[in-house]
Amino acid sequence: MTNATLSRRAALAGIAATSLARPALSQAAFPSRPIRMIIPWAAGGTTDVQMRAICEATSRRIGQPVIADNRPGAGGTLGPAALLNLPPDGYTLAQIPISVFRYPHMTARPTFDPLSDFTYVAHLTGYLFGIVVKADAPWRTIGEFLDFAKANPGVVNYGSPGVGTSLHITMEQIAGQRGIEWTHVPFRGIAENMPALLGGQVHAVADSSGWTPLVEAGQLRLLCSWGPERAKRFPNVPTLRESGIDIVSASPYGVAGPKGMDPGVVRVLQEAFRAAMDDPQHVSVLDRFDMPPMFMPAAEYDAFARRQFADEGVMIRRMNLRL
Repeated sequence: MTNATLSRRAALAGIAATSLARPALSQAAFPSRPIRMIIPWAAGGTTDVQMRAICEATSRRIGQPVIADNRPGAGGTLGPAALLNLPPDGYTLAQIPISVFRYPHMTARPTFDPLSDFTYVAHLTGYLFGIVVKADAPWRTIGEFLDFAKANPGVVNYGSPGVGTSLHITMEQIAGQRGIEWTHVPFRGIAENMPALLGGQVHAVADSSGWTPLVEAGQLRLLCSWGPERAKRFPNVPTLRESGIDIVSASPYGVAGPKGMDPGVVRVLQEAFRAAMDDPQHVSVLDRFDMPPMFMPAAEYDAFARRQFADEGVMIRRMNLRL
């Protein structure tokens, strides 16, 4: 073997080693500055509280701040849509509500494609949903409330976090099953829903468990929850299924970034979120709102997103829902 051959082999080995090292080097360098987390709901709601808790827990693991940025509107899709024109460098992420998989089916000209416009990083959790009324309302059970709504077409109105959200769609499914005509009043989150209910602007609110403190304080009454089982915090309150309505709704969600993110950066974020899920302060928030941990790594979350998009399309077409 000649010296020239040895030199060529050494050079090729060096190039290969450099190529293999690059992902590790870029991964080790990330993050070198703060990360922005877009929360597509108003401050103070269940999602906002949970997302801020996991942002803080993630910050402690990556050594850089993860800064919450509230961008409510359009049923939770305004925030994720902001990712479309941003660089896929991992420094801007967004919470991805289930409405992201619905809206493209509900309009002739969708502004984004959930299958190609995002990089799915980590799935996190889901909600405890329920229907609440004021404590002095005449309805003590979900059955009484639905009977009143059916006997008085067009009289009852209810608030939700927005058009096309799980809360809105489930309430319309309930109405369809029971032959009810009521009016949907969309708000931008529980921070607007609760004052509207307490102030008498709406008869009821369908929302996530941000209503818990007001229920526990005796200001609101929880008529039913929407999970597969009764909520741990409210064991005396029946589920929709127990009330004769065969619906379970939890609206699971996770975190994504712009399309085309570097796999090494995704791995860093994925593992940081995985560890942050078990942070005691974050776990206490999940417990407070009866939110189940539902972690999925990036590849599993991407597959889940594709199934979710297909399933939502079937439901939207069946219900003939349009924006």
